[in-house]
Amino acid sequence: MEVSIRYRGNVRFEAVARGHRVMSDQPAANGGEDGGMTPPELLLSALGTCAGYYAAQYLKARSLPADGLEIHVAADKALQPARLAQFRIEVTVPGLDAAHEAGILRAVKACLIHHTLLSQPAIEIVFKTVETVV
Repeated sequence: MEVSIRYRGNVRFEAVARGHRVMSDQPAANGGEDGGMTPPELLLSALGTCAGYYAAQYLKARSLPADGLEIHVAADKALQPARLAQFRIEVTVPGLDAAHEAGILRAVKACLIHHTLLSQPAIEIVFKTVETVV
């Protein structure tokens, strides 16, 4: 799994994966043009769409309707070091009984992004310099 990121000027970046493109920018207050989500918003989006995928798969496997399935993800910002902390995933599924609510909870907790954030992954940073041809 891999995503390529390209600088597109000012504080805008383009992420490309398998031919799909997503723009990331900053709000005007941070010097951007508000032309896309910020990196933290993209992270929350990844967590929410992953949780939604697992919830939808649970519903599909049990022939339950997924109409009205909604996911809302929020996080508080912590300092020193700056990071997102205390994530909250809110799952809304209209008309679900208590037994299936527990099943949806188990399904959402199985999300790849959820497990990744809980496990404090190792991150290696490699710096490369490319010579420009004049």
